[in-house]
Amino acid sequence: MNSHVPVELRFRMQQPTARPAQERVNEPVRVVSSDDLFRGRHEIAVDHYGAIYRLRITRQGKLILNK
Repeated sequence: MNSHVPVELRFRMQQPTARPAQERVNEPVRVVSSDDLFRGRHEIAVDHYGAIYRLRITRQGKLILNK
């Protein structure tokens, strides 16, 4: 974790935000179609807690995630 992030924010970011495991045992995994994500493009940006990641489709049709 970056040292420039205030301590109280670092602590908050480390806390689990998901519900306890016993509450989501029967909850199915959310599935999102890559067609819905990319909408005809080959690359998108994903903002994850302020960090931008690039998700792209390769020529072979595989997905690559880079920071």
